[in-house]
Amino acid sequence: MVKVEFLGPIQKPTLELEITNLNELPAILQADAEVNIWLESCAVALNDTLVSSLEAPLKDGDKISLLPPVCGG
Repeated sequence: MVKVEFLGPIQKPTLELEITNLNELPAILQADAEVNIWLESCAVALNDTLVSSLEAPLKDGDKISLLPPVCGG
């Protein structure tokens, strides 16, 4: 089981999913309209490290974070 956390303005509780590869995640999240609008613009971190490919394998206990773009001043 992996945990998926939503940061910043994505106001969703953490999910726990039975997936084995990051490329399985978009299909699951697209079903949620509130999350779907953020999917294309979010960075993805696996265990607090940004990933550039969704081909990363997952293992039990991994944490996936969706990081939407933010602006600061």
